[in-house]
Amino acid sequence: MTVISHITLGTNDKARSARFYDAVLGALGFDRLPKPPEKPLAYERDGQMPTIYIYTPADGRPATWGNGTHIAFQADQRDMVDAFHAAALKYGGMDEGQPGLRAHYGPNYYAAYVRDPDGNKLQAVCYAEE
Repeated sequence: MTVISHITLGTNDKARSARFYDAVLGALGFDRLPKPPEKPLAYERDGQMPTIYIYTPADGRPATWGNGTHIAFQADQRDMVDAFHAAALKYGGMDEGQPGLRAHYGPNYYAAYVRDPDGNKLQAVCYAEE
C-alpha cells in the first residue's frame, strides 16, 4: 500500500526544471505525465503514486529549498543511481555526494546525492546487491 500521495518541489524556472527532471527522474524509470502547459510538471513511475510535482509557488514568492530535507528515490539497480547522478550534473544540478556504497547505512546501501538547479536536495538509493 502506498502511504504517500505526492511530493511537491518548488521551482523558479519550469522549463529548466522540465529538462532536469525529465533526465534525472527518467534515469530512475519515471515518466512525465501529460499536462497542459499551465499545470505543474508531474512524474510517476509505472503510473503509480507517489506523484512528483514541480510547481512555481502559488504565492508568487521565489521557490526555496529546505536545509536538512531531501527526497530519496529508490533505484532498482546501482547503474540507475550512476545515471541519476550523471544526468543531474549534465542538466544543471550540483554534486552533493558521488555514487557509491554508504556502509554506515547498510552493506548494500548504494546512493548518490545531488541538488537540482533550484537547490532542492535529491538522492537515489539502491538496496540491491551488486
